[in-house]
Amino acid sequence: MTVRIIPATLRDLSYIAANLRPEDRAEIACQLDQWSPALLALTALQGFAYVAELDGNPEAGFGAAEQRGGLWIAWSWGTRRMRRCVPGITGFFHTVLGPQVAARGAWRVEARALATNELALRWLVRLGATQRCLLPGYGRNGEDFFLYDWTREGWNHVSVSKTTGTEASAANADGAGQGRAGARGGIAG
Repeated sequence: MTVRIIPATLRDLSYIAANLRPEDRAEIACQLDQWSPALLALTALQGFAYVAELDGNPEAGFGAAEQRGGLWIAWSWGTRRMRRCVPGITGFFHTVLGPQVAARGAWRVEARALATNELALRWLVRLGATQRCLLPGYGRNGEDFFLYDWTREGWNHVSVSKTTGTEASAANADGAGQGRAGARGGIAG
């Protein structure tokens, strides 16, 4: 089982968005009045966007986009096989994506997760994010969310070994061809 991180393409993100795991589909559906896999994929290409492939098949999309000067939104969603990609994405987040966002002058990076999406909530903590608050009724049908963030003061103190554990070394994430994908701009988290 080989995980490889590559720059996102519209094709790969569209495939992932059309095959979302139920937790991610629920989280996206309650934040947007109308959405389609193609629209979600196109929106995700703004800022830095990457795909995690598992044995050559796109299984997870993730990235970060600037909302305004210094404020970024991190995002991720995937298929049912995304869980197998998490260790590789976690390592890539710390070694590539985090430094890219910091180099662009980020003061704060936010992520929101549906309060019932337990995998996302645990993963955000493992990524070193701080849970800031409950967002009651944030979803369009009254669903609760949690707001997490990384601030410039905090993200330099989280060690990669503490957040990725031994899983990252087993993931064999391929660093070839990584770079900036898409145009600079904002997306809905």
